[in-house]
Amino acid sequence: MVQKYQSPVRVYKYPFELVMAAYEKRFPTCPEIPVFLGSEILHESRSEDGAIHVIERSCKLNVDAPRLLKKIAGVEYVFFIQKNTVNWRERTLRIEAHNETFANRVVVRETCSYSVHPENEEWTCFEQSASLDIKSFFGFESTVEKIAMKQYTSNIKRGKEVIEHYLKELISQGITFIPRWSPPATKDEQAPAVGRDPGDILLDSGSPLSCCFLPAADKLDTDYIERYLGQLTPMQESCLIRLRQWLQETHKGKIPKDEHILRFLRARDFNIDKAREMLCQSLSWRKQYQVDLILQSWRPPALLEEYYTGGWHYQDKDGRPLYILRLGQMDTKGLVKALGEESLLRHVLSINEEGQKRCEENTNIFGRPITSWTCLVDLEGLNMRHLWRPGVKALLRIIEVVEDNYPETLGRLLIVRAPRVFPVLWTLVSPFINENTRQKFLIYSGNNYQGSGGLVDYVDKDVIPDFLGGDCMCTVPEGGLVPKALYQTEDEPENTDHIRLWTETIYHSASVLKGAPHEIFVEILEGESVITWDFDILKGDVVFSLFHSKRAPEQSHKEAMSPSASAAGDNVQLIDKTWVLGVDYSRVESPLVCREGESIQGSHVTRWPGFYILQWRMHGPLPCSSSSLPRVDDVLASLQGSSHKCKLIYYYEVLASKDFR
Repeated sequence: MVQKYQSPVRVYKYPFELVMAAYEKRFPTCPEIPVFLGSEILHESRSEDGAIHVIERSCKLNVDAPRLLKKIAGVEYVFFIQKNTVNWRERTLRIEAHNETFANRVVVRETCSYSVHPENEEWTCFEQSASLDIKSFFGFESTVEKIAMKQYTSNIKRGKEVIEHYLKELISQGITFIPRWSPPATKDEQAPAVGRDPGDILLDSGSPLSCCFLPAADKLDTDYIERYLGQLTPMQESCLIRLRQWLQETHKGKIPKDEHILRFLRARDFNIDKAREMLCQSLSWRKQYQVDLILQSWRPPALLEEYYTGGWHYQDKDGRPLYILRLGQMDTKGLVKALGEESLLRHVLSINEEGQKRCEENTNIFGRPITSWTCLVDLEGLNMRHLWRPGVKALLRIIEVVEDNYPETLGRLLIVRAPRVFPVLWTLVSPFINENTRQKFLIYSGNNYQGSGGLVDYVDKDVIPDFLGGDCMCTVPEGGLVPKALYQTEDEPENTDHIRLWTETIYHSASVLKGAPHEIFVEILEGESVITWDFDILKGDVVFSLFHSKRAPEQSHKEAMSPSASAAGDNVQLIDKTWVLGVDYSRVESPLVCREGESIQGSHVTRWPGFYILQWRMHGPLPCSSSSLPRVDDVLASLQGSSHKCKLIYYYEVLASKDFR
């Protein structure tokens, strides 16, 4: 595999001619670069007017490699051929180098260039690129590749230091200005003035900048990387620049910001191919669902603003934006049932988009790179209600979307007041969170978050929220139970004018009519499976039953004994009228009367293969003898059932027995 390197733009705040004088001090030997033992000029030439100067050298290098490897290879030193072409008219230097030793086994190529800064003609830019292709090396190909890459990257930074060392040496000698090249005067004309007005830089092809770099906006320089992206190794810089260049070439138009590209590289340990694949999938996803516009287009429903217990709250000690989530106070079950998964996912995406925006703002405020945020999660109040399976499934789906499209945005996760039930939730969720993210979690049970080693180590005391014992008033909503009257059914869809991010819903809605129960079936191929269900009665009272049959039921929308039957498009019957209970099918769970407003969860361990039918039918009063008065509950149920229609939302799932445990 060919290894490649591409440097950022390195800027020397000195004129080109002075930098060239410093560069020439590296030859024929350079004590500042121990690996460089010396050089010999093989060829030298100049153009007639002296504008072009070409020097070809043989350079002797001492490679830091194991003695055994050198003995096997039969060499003590490595020789490179370097060709330097200075264009004094255009103020550029191009350096081309390749290895002479083992040229048939290893191919090393390097290209460097010095040029005038595109925005300041008194500054000089430097760039370099290189490639390494090891075809064969006595079975030590991998070892040689590691040695070569380590040696090369260690000398990259050293190269800049050497130039700066010789620049300071020149200045200490009183050499602070070297005149620019000018063509020799002829008898018929005077030599043109050496100085050029900065306003003339781009006016003609003979200007000093006609062969320099692209505008600064198209290149990354080392100062920009250090200021806005942080400390990167030379190879990390190279990966960023190469991926960025590829995006510029292939994605005509808008490309992601540099910090966004860098997050994907970090998520894939700077493996360019893997990062490129992940980033391209994310860019397609963003385009398909118009995620770039979410901060302008998304307006959280009033219910979400009231019951979603999360919000931004200043920043932590490192300057990261701080997001507080009072998960234990949030009715996740009620939010899913009232708003649907789509609204929750879209809201979470808007939080991530806002987080990236706040990181950029804090980078400018604090004068250092801030590319991630901190999340403080309060689990006070967490209970088994939060471990309800449909909610966990929704949470895992949201985690999957965030992990795929917002990698390396979480700098630290502080979990406080974790109750005893938390390990169960962690067991369910942690496998879906990558290892890099899990290492950023800090978990405190009880009151362990107070005092030294707790929140004060990461958040300033005057920012700790009042509900955690701090002095800062926090505006994050306190949450509470979502009224069941606000629960949503499929015939009351969300009002959305955007492409849906969540194409499948966890809950389904159904109508139960007088004489027309709603039924669904699951086929069990093996015994010892577990059928789980969770449903809410939104209107009326129903009776829930579970049956087993060896016969496959036929789905049909049946006529009901009600004038409103035509409106029951979500009512399905499976048990044929000709079927006989105890012969064609059998009851495996006792009938359960479910009143309006109740939430029911349950499970059944199957004993036999076959078809299991979940049935909801309208509840009516039981027949009573002539000698007894009807019960009050039955009278109320009869009055309530006069509408001939009940409504419910339900979820079911089949699990292997081991998965259920």
